[in-house]
Amino acid sequence: MGKTTGKLALGTVIAAAAGYVGGVLTAPKSGKETRKDIKKSALKAKNEAEKKLKLAHKELTELSEKAKKQGTKVSTKAKAELNGLLEKAQTAKTRASELLSAAHEGEAENEDLQKAINEAKKASDHLKKFLTDAKKADK
Repeated sequence: MGKTTGKLALGTVIAAAAGYVGGVLTAPKSGKETRKDIKKSALKAKNEAEKKLKLAHKELTELSEKAKKQGTKVSTKAKAELNGLLEKAQTAKTRASELLSAAHEGEAENEDLQKAINEAKKASDHLKKFLTDAKKADK
């Protein structure tokens, strides 16, 4: 998923959530019903963030493996760069795993999940760029 597509998807989700919350708050329902609807929406948003984080974790794992294989073919300077990228990817994967565990325990905030998604996507983008550049250098 490219940067623009990711930002557009995130913007769409945020706009939809804001519209939904606005509609819920202005609807003629009792406070109890409104709170129940808000809780349901928050849970849905959290579940959606968990799904995105799982996908980001999986993508990082796959990209890390590809980059490690490619790393045997690159120069010493490129290997140093790759090692730094792999370290950042591993940190993002670890953070994603920790937050997914916390989310299952009900201890993760949506904001933390979104931050981990962004970190994982950033690490993935860097690995993709490295792989693309390495492929170009091979030709």
